[in-house]
Amino acid sequence: MLEKLKYPIGKPTIPTLISENTIEKWISVIENFPEKLNFLVKNLTEEQLDTPYRENGWTIRQVIHHCADSHHNSYTRFKWTLTEDTPTIKPYFEDRWGELFDSKHGPTLLSINLLKALHAKWVYLLKGLSKADLKKTFIHPDGNETITLEENLGIYAWHCNHHFAHIHNLMKLKKWI
Repeated sequence: MLEKLKYPIGKPTIPTLISENTIEKWISVIENFPEKLNFLVKNLTEEQLDTPYRENGWTIRQVIHHCADSHHNSYTRFKWTLTEDTPTIKPYFEDRWGELFDSKHGPTLLSINLLKALHAKWVYLLKGLSKADLKKTFIHPDGNETITLEENLGIYAWHCNHHFAHIHNLMKLKKWI
């Protein structure tokens, strides 16, 4: 049961061969995520925003702020990869970021607005990338893993749906929707 709460849509599965159609679908997910998320949470009360999506999990507020933080890091990784030769990216401690004052108490509209602007710019960049650009790689120092930009695109399309499901499932469970 805990695994289903942690991964409501399952863990990411990125195909070995990634088609142009798949790329377009992933870009669409990233493009639509900020508005979809905003629509889902815009009428929640402060008390509802401070409800964890599972026992010992982040609150809805923390999840929203995490998405802004995480997606900002991913966008930066795209830029590094496009301008450097197989850079080793800097990881961050998302759990620690989630405990910072802005993540635990900040107005969610700050991160919703950041996501809207960030995703608009990110999608503009993504739509201009060539097949060769999407094959460029970075190294994630956790496990020294080499990741292509197209794989990272799939991971972040999954990330959007993953955290949306956390919030949506809690709201359904609580009968808020």
